[in-house]
Amino acid sequence: MGQVVLVTGVARSLAGRFVRRIQRDPQVDRVVAVDAVPPEHHLGAADFVQADIRQPTIARVLAESGADTVVHMDVTGTALAGGSRATVKETNVIGTMQLLGACQKSPSVQRLVVKSSTNVYGSASRDPAVFTETTPAKSLPSGGFAKDIVEVEGYVRGFARRRPDVAVCVLRFANILGPTADTPLASYFSLPVLPTVFGYDPRLQFVHEDDVIEVLRIAAHEPRRGTLNSGTFNIAGDGVLLLSQCSRRLGRPTVPLLLPAVTWAGSLVRTLGMTDFSPEQIRLLTHGRVVDTDEMRRTLGFSPRYTTAETFADFARAQGAGLLPPEALAGAVDRIAALSLRGSGHPPTQSAD
Repeated sequence: MGQVVLVTGVARSLAGRFVRRIQRDPQVDRVVAVDAVPPEHHLGAADFVQADIRQPTIARVLAESGADTVVHMDVTGTALAGGSRATVKETNVIGTMQLLGACQKSPSVQRLVVKSSTNVYGSASRDPAVFTETTPAKSLPSGGFAKDIVEVEGYVRGFARRRPDVAVCVLRFANILGPTADTPLASYFSLPVLPTVFGYDPRLQFVHEDDVIEVLRIAAHEPRRGTLNSGTFNIAGDGVLLLSQCSRRLGRPTVPLLLPAVTWAGSLVRTLGMTDFSPEQIRLLTHGRVVDTDEMRRTLGFSPRYTTAETFADFARAQGAGLLPPEALAGAVDRIAALSLRGSGHPPTQSAD
Protein backbone atom coordinates (compact mmCIF):
# COMPACT_ATOMS: atom_id res chain seq x y z
CA MET A 1 0.00 0.00 0.00
CA GLY A 2 1.24 3.48 -0.90
CA GLN A 3 0.68 6.74 0.94
CA VAL A 4 -2.74 8.22 1.64
CA VAL A 5 -2.29 11.99 1.80
CA LEU A 6 -4.90 14.36 3.26
CA VAL A 7 -4.52 18.02 2.24
CA THR A 8 -6.41 20.95 3.81
CA GLY A 9 -7.27 24.32 2.28
CA VAL A 10 -7.66 22.98 -1.26
CA ALA A 11 -10.05 25.74 -2.38
CA ARG A 12 -7.00 27.99 -2.68
CA SER A 13 -5.03 27.79 -5.90
CA LEU A 14 -1.69 26.94 -4.30
CA ALA A 15 -3.12 23.98 -2.38
CA GLY A 16 -4.98 22.89 -5.51
CA ARG A 17 -1.69 22.84 -7.42
CA PHE A 18 -0.10 20.77 -4.66
CA VAL A 19 -2.95 18.26 -4.75
CA ARG A 20 -2.56 17.82 -8.51
CA ARG A 21 1.22 17.44 -8.16
CA ILE A 22 1.39 15.03 -5.21
CA GLN A 23 -1.02 12.52 -6.74
CA ARG A 24 1.39 12.01 -9.65
CA ASP A 25 4.05 10.61 -7.31
CA PRO A 26 4.28 6.81 -7.65
CA GLN A 27 4.41 6.23 -3.88
CA VAL A 28 1.03 7.95 -3.39
CA ASP A 29 -2.05 5.76 -3.71
CA ARG A 30 -4.74 8.28 -2.78
CA VAL A 31 -5.15 11.99 -2.09
CA VAL A 32 -8.01 13.31 0.04
CA ALA A 33 -8.64 17.03 -0.51
CA VAL A 34 -10.50 18.91 2.23
CA ASP A 35 -12.02 22.38 2.41
CA ALA A 36 -15.14 24.09 3.72
CA VAL A 37 -16.04 25.29 0.21
CA PRO A 38 -15.77 23.47 -3.13
CA PRO A 39 -12.76 24.62 -5.16
CA GLU A 40 -13.23 26.42 -8.47
CA HIS A 41 -10.19 24.62 -9.93
CA HIS A 42 -9.91 20.92 -10.71
CA LEU A 43 -8.20 18.51 -8.32
CA GLY A 44 -7.33 15.72 -10.74
CA ALA A 45 -8.13 12.27 -9.37
CA ALA A 46 -8.18 13.41 -5.74
CA ASP A 47 -11.22 12.71 -3.56
CA PHE A 48 -12.75 16.01 -2.46
CA VAL A 49 -14.45 16.10 0.94
CA GLN A 50 -16.35 19.25 1.89
CA ALA A 51 -15.59 19.73 5.57
CA ASP A 52 -14.76 22.67 7.82
CA ILE A 53 -11.60 21.99 9.81
CA ARG A 54 -12.96 24.28 12.54
CA GLN A 55 -15.59 21.64 13.30
CA PRO A 56 -15.10 18.30 15.12
CA THR A 57 -16.25 16.50 11.95
CA ILE A 58 -12.67 16.73 10.65
CA ALA A 59 -11.82 13.88 13.05
CA ARG A 60 -14.35 11.64 11.30
CA VAL A 61 -13.01 12.65 7.87
CA LEU A 62 -9.45 11.83 8.93
CA ALA A 63 -10.45 8.51 10.48
CA GLU A 64 -12.49 7.40 7.46
CA SER A 65 -9.76 8.38 5.02
CA GLY A 66 -7.10 6.31 6.81
CA ALA A 67 -4.56 9.01 5.89
CA ASP A 68 -1.00 8.40 7.01
CA THR A 69 0.21 11.84 5.86
CA VAL A 70 -1.48 15.19 6.58
CA VAL A 71 -0.41 18.35 4.75
CA HIS A 72 -1.98 21.35 6.49
CA MET A 73 -2.15 24.22 3.97
CA ASP A 74 -5.23 25.95 5.39
CA VAL A 75 -3.07 28.52 7.22
CA THR A 76 -3.22 31.82 5.38
CA GLY A 77 -3.25 35.59 5.69
CA THR A 78 -5.97 36.28 3.13
CA ALA A 79 -9.66 35.45 3.04
CA LEU A 80 -11.43 33.78 0.16
CA ALA A 81 -14.05 35.85 -1.66
CA GLY A 82 -16.57 37.18 0.83
CA GLY A 83 -14.56 36.06 3.84
CA SER A 84 -13.53 38.19 6.78
CA ARG A 85 -10.41 38.54 8.92
CA ALA A 86 -12.31 36.88 11.80
CA THR A 87 -13.05 33.85 9.62
CA VAL A 88 -9.41 33.62 8.57
CA LYS A 89 -8.24 33.72 12.19
CA GLU A 90 -10.72 31.05 13.23
CA THR A 91 -9.59 28.78 10.41
CA ASN A 92 -5.92 29.37 11.17
CA VAL A 93 -6.10 28.88 14.91
CA ILE A 94 -9.29 26.97 15.80
CA GLY A 95 -9.04 24.92 12.60
CA THR A 96 -5.46 23.92 13.39
CA MET A 97 -6.46 22.93 16.94
CA GLN A 98 -9.27 20.71 15.65
CA LEU A 99 -7.06 19.16 12.97
CA LEU A 100 -4.26 18.41 15.44
CA GLY A 101 -6.77 16.91 17.86
CA ALA A 102 -7.96 14.62 15.08
CA CYS A 103 -4.37 13.68 14.19
CA GLN A 104 -3.60 12.91 17.82
CA LYS A 105 -6.45 10.40 17.97
CA SER A 106 -5.64 8.78 14.63
CA PRO A 107 -3.30 5.76 14.83
CA SER A 108 -2.77 5.85 11.06
CA VAL A 109 -1.14 9.31 10.94
CA GLN A 110 2.64 9.02 10.59
CA ARG A 111 3.62 12.37 9.07
CA LEU A 112 2.37 15.96 9.48
CA VAL A 113 3.50 18.86 7.28
CA VAL A 114 2.42 22.40 8.24
CA LYS A 115 2.61 25.43 5.94
CA SER A 116 3.87 28.26 8.15
CA SER A 117 5.48 31.62 7.48
CA THR A 118 8.54 33.70 8.35
CA ASN A 119 5.97 36.18 9.70
CA VAL A 120 6.52 34.29 12.96
CA TYR A 121 9.71 36.36 13.43
CA GLY A 122 7.88 39.66 13.09
CA SER A 123 9.58 42.82 11.78
CA ALA A 124 11.18 45.31 14.16
CA SER A 125 13.93 47.91 14.19
CA ARG A 126 16.19 45.85 16.47
CA ASP A 127 15.87 42.59 14.55
CA PRO A 128 19.03 40.64 13.71
CA ALA A 129 20.34 40.91 10.15
CA VAL A 130 19.39 37.27 9.51
CA PHE A 131 16.95 35.01 11.38
CA THR A 132 17.73 31.34 11.93
CA GLU A 133 15.07 28.82 12.92
CA THR A 134 16.08 29.18 16.59
CA THR A 135 16.22 33.00 16.70
CA PRO A 136 13.46 34.36 18.95
CA ALA A 137 11.43 37.33 17.78
CA LYS A 138 12.45 40.63 19.39
CA SER A 139 8.79 41.38 20.00
CA LEU A 140 5.95 38.93 19.54
CA PRO A 141 3.34 39.98 16.97
CA SER A 142 0.35 41.63 18.62
CA GLY A 143 -2.21 40.74 15.98
CA GLY A 144 -3.00 39.71 12.43
CA PHE A 145 -1.64 36.76 10.50
CA ALA A 146 1.73 36.91 12.28
CA LYS A 147 0.05 36.28 15.64
CA ASP A 148 -1.97 33.45 14.10
CA ILE A 149 1.26 31.80 12.95
CA VAL A 150 2.80 32.06 16.43
CA GLU A 151 -0.27 30.37 17.92
CA VAL A 152 -0.41 27.71 15.19
CA GLU A 153 3.24 26.76 15.70
CA GLY A 154 2.68 26.60 19.46
CA TYR A 155 -0.11 24.05 18.98
CA VAL A 156 2.03 22.07 16.54
CA ARG A 157 4.88 21.86 19.08
CA GLY A 158 2.40 20.60 21.67
CA PHE A 159 1.17 17.94 19.26
CA ALA A 160 4.76 16.85 18.50
CA ARG A 161 5.35 16.31 22.24
CA ARG A 162 2.17 14.28 22.62
CA ARG A 163 2.78 12.18 19.49
CA PRO A 164 6.56 11.68 19.26
CA ASP A 165 5.92 8.80 16.84
CA VAL A 166 4.69 11.27 14.18
CA ALA A 167 7.26 13.04 11.98
CA VAL A 168 6.34 16.74 12.12
CA CYS A 169 7.69 19.20 9.55
CA VAL A 170 7.00 22.95 9.81
CA LEU A 171 7.88 24.97 6.72
CA ARG A 172 8.30 28.71 7.33
CA PHE A 173 7.89 30.27 3.90
CA ALA A 174 9.21 33.70 3.00
CA ASN A 175 6.87 35.92 0.96
CA ILE A 176 5.41 33.73 -1.79
CA LEU A 177 5.39 35.21 -5.29
CA GLY A 178 4.91 33.96 -8.83
CA PRO A 179 2.66 34.45 -11.86
CA THR A 180 -0.46 33.22 -10.03
CA ALA A 181 0.42 34.08 -6.42
CA ASP A 182 -2.49 35.37 -4.33
CA THR A 183 -0.79 36.91 -1.29
CA PRO A 184 -0.96 40.30 0.45
CA LEU A 185 2.48 41.27 -0.88
CA ALA A 186 1.52 40.28 -4.43
CA SER A 187 -1.52 42.55 -4.11
CA TYR A 188 0.69 45.37 -2.83
CA PHE A 189 3.09 45.05 -5.77
CA SER A 190 0.08 45.09 -8.12
CA LEU A 191 -0.84 48.64 -7.08
CA PRO A 192 -0.12 51.25 -9.81
CA VAL A 193 1.83 53.36 -7.28
CA LEU A 194 3.58 51.83 -4.26
CA PRO A 195 3.28 53.65 -0.93
CA THR A 196 6.51 53.28 1.07
CA VAL A 197 7.71 54.43 4.48
CA PHE A 198 9.84 57.58 4.20
CA GLY A 199 13.48 56.95 5.10
CA TYR A 200 13.32 53.14 4.88
CA ASP A 201 14.34 50.71 2.12
CA PRO A 202 13.77 47.24 3.57
CA ARG A 203 15.45 44.02 2.49
CA LEU A 204 12.97 41.43 1.24
CA GLN A 205 13.13 37.72 0.44
CA PHE A 206 10.81 35.76 -1.83
CA VAL A 207 10.09 32.12 -2.57
CA HIS A 208 8.61 31.04 -5.91
CA GLU A 209 5.25 29.27 -5.86
CA ASP A 210 6.79 26.39 -7.87
CA ASP A 211 9.41 25.91 -5.15
CA VAL A 212 6.65 25.96 -2.52
CA ILE A 213 4.96 23.01 -4.25
CA GLU A 214 8.22 21.08 -4.57
CA VAL A 215 9.37 21.49 -0.96
CA LEU A 216 5.91 20.51 0.33
CA ARG A 217 6.12 17.39 -1.84
CA ILE A 218 9.56 16.52 -0.45
CA ALA A 219 8.42 17.09 3.15
CA ALA A 220 5.37 14.84 2.64
CA HIS A 221 7.46 11.79 1.71
CA GLU A 222 9.91 9.53 3.50
CA PRO A 223 13.28 11.30 3.79
CA ARG A 224 16.09 10.41 1.43
CA ARG A 225 19.35 9.02 2.76
CA GLY A 226 21.23 11.71 4.66
CA THR A 227 18.17 13.97 5.09
CA LEU A 228 15.52 14.36 7.78
CA ASN A 229 11.99 15.44 6.87
CA SER A 230 11.07 16.65 10.34
CA GLY A 231 11.76 19.84 12.22
CA THR A 232 11.27 23.53 11.44
CA PHE A 233 12.76 25.02 8.29
CA ASN A 234 13.03 28.48 6.76
CA ILE A 235 12.17 28.33 3.04
CA ALA A 236 13.34 31.18 0.80
CA GLY A 237 15.16 31.81 -2.46
CA ASP A 238 18.80 32.85 -2.35
CA GLY A 239 19.63 36.54 -2.07
CA VAL A 240 17.61 39.63 -1.15
CA LEU A 241 16.07 42.60 -2.94
CA LEU A 242 15.55 46.10 -1.63
CA LEU A 243 12.04 47.48 -1.92
CA SER A 244 13.42 50.25 -4.18
CA GLN A 245 14.85 47.60 -6.52
CA CYS A 246 11.48 45.86 -6.64
CA SER A 247 9.68 49.07 -7.62
CA ARG A 248 12.17 49.78 -10.44
CA ARG A 249 11.93 46.28 -11.83
CA LEU A 250 8.15 46.60 -11.87
CA GLY A 251 8.26 50.07 -13.42
CA ARG A 252 6.03 51.37 -10.64
CA PRO A 253 6.79 54.67 -8.92
CA THR A 254 6.88 54.85 -5.13
CA VAL A 255 5.31 57.47 -2.90
CA PRO A 256 7.38 57.83 0.29
CA LEU A 257 5.11 58.72 3.20
CA LEU A 258 5.69 59.31 6.88
CA LEU A 259 4.69 56.29 8.94
CA PRO A 260 1.35 57.75 10.18
CA ALA A 261 0.41 58.56 6.58
CA VAL A 262 1.32 55.01 5.46
CA THR A 263 -0.93 53.64 8.20
CA TRP A 264 -3.75 55.87 6.98
CA ALA A 265 -3.13 54.84 3.37
CA GLY A 266 -3.22 51.21 4.45
CA SER A 267 -6.64 51.70 6.03
CA LEU A 268 -7.85 53.42 2.87
CA VAL A 269 -6.78 50.68 0.45
CA ARG A 270 -8.26 48.03 2.77
CA THR A 271 -11.55 49.92 2.83
CA LEU A 272 -11.53 50.20 -0.97
CA GLY A 273 -10.76 46.48 -1.24
CA MET A 274 -7.62 47.10 -3.30
CA THR A 275 -5.30 45.07 -1.05
CA ASP A 276 -4.96 43.87 2.53
CA PHE A 277 -2.44 46.49 3.69
CA SER A 278 -2.24 45.22 7.25
CA PRO A 279 -0.13 46.66 10.11
CA GLU A 280 2.19 43.63 9.91
CA GLN A 281 2.75 44.30 6.20
CA ILE A 282 3.55 47.93 6.97
CA ARG A 283 6.15 46.73 9.49
CA LEU A 284 7.63 44.43 6.85
CA LEU A 285 7.83 47.32 4.37
CA THR A 286 9.54 49.38 7.08
CA HIS A 287 12.09 47.00 8.57
CA GLY A 288 12.15 44.06 6.14
CA ARG A 289 13.07 40.50 7.08
CA VAL A 290 15.81 38.07 5.99
CA VAL A 291 16.12 34.42 7.06
CA ASP A 292 18.89 31.86 6.95
CA THR A 293 18.20 28.75 4.81
CA ASP A 294 21.16 26.51 5.65
CA GLU A 295 18.94 23.98 7.45
CA MET A 296 16.65 23.80 4.41
CA ARG A 297 19.57 22.62 2.30
CA ARG A 298 21.54 20.59 4.82
CA THR A 299 18.81 18.80 6.76
CA LEU A 300 15.76 18.85 4.50
CA GLY A 301 17.84 18.38 1.34
CA PHE A 302 16.01 21.03 -0.69
CA SER A 303 17.55 23.67 -2.96
CA PRO A 304 15.12 26.18 -4.51
CA ARG A 305 15.09 26.42 -8.27
CA TYR A 306 14.50 30.19 -8.17
CA THR A 307 16.51 32.86 -6.36
CA THR A 308 14.74 35.81 -4.76
CA ALA A 309 15.57 37.98 -7.80
CA GLU A 310 14.40 35.30 -10.27
CA THR A 311 11.18 34.82 -8.31
CA PHE A 312 10.45 38.52 -8.47
CA ALA A 313 11.33 38.66 -12.18
CA ASP A 314 8.83 35.90 -12.93
CA PHE A 315 6.18 37.71 -10.90
CA ALA A 316 6.97 41.02 -12.65
CA ARG A 317 6.62 39.46 -16.12
CA ALA A 318 3.13 38.30 -15.25
CA GLN A 319 2.21 41.80 -14.02
CA GLY A 320 2.95 43.44 -17.37
CA ALA A 321 4.31 46.92 -17.96
CA GLY A 322 4.13 49.43 -15.13
CA LEU A 323 3.37 53.14 -15.37
CA LEU A 324 7.00 53.88 -16.23
CA PRO A 325 9.61 51.84 -18.14
CA PRO A 326 11.96 50.27 -15.54
CA GLU A 327 15.03 51.77 -17.22
CA ALA A 328 13.56 55.28 -17.19
CA LEU A 329 12.41 54.93 -13.58
CA ALA A 330 15.83 53.66 -12.46
CA GLY A 331 17.55 56.50 -14.32
CA ALA A 332 15.30 59.11 -12.73
CA VAL A 333 15.94 57.68 -9.25
CA ASP A 334 19.69 57.68 -9.91
CA ARG A 335 19.65 61.31 -11.05
CA ILE A 336 17.67 62.41 -8.00
CA ALA A 337 20.04 60.46 -5.72
CA ALA A 338 23.08 61.96 -7.45
CA LEU A 339 21.74 65.51 -7.02
CA SER A 340 21.02 64.94 -3.34
CA LEU A 341 24.46 63.43 -2.75
CA ARG A 342 26.18 66.25 -4.64
CA GLY A 343 24.36 68.74 -2.50
CA SER A 344 25.50 66.93 0.65
CA GLY A 345 29.14 66.84 -0.47
CA HIS A 346 29.25 63.05 -1.05
CA PRO A 347 30.26 61.50 -4.39
CA PRO A 348 27.35 60.01 -6.37
CA THR A 349 27.00 56.24 -6.66
CA GLN A 350 25.34 54.03 -9.24
CA SER A 351 22.00 52.34 -8.68
CA ALA A 352 21.98 48.77 -7.38
CA ASP A 353 20.02 47.93 -10.52
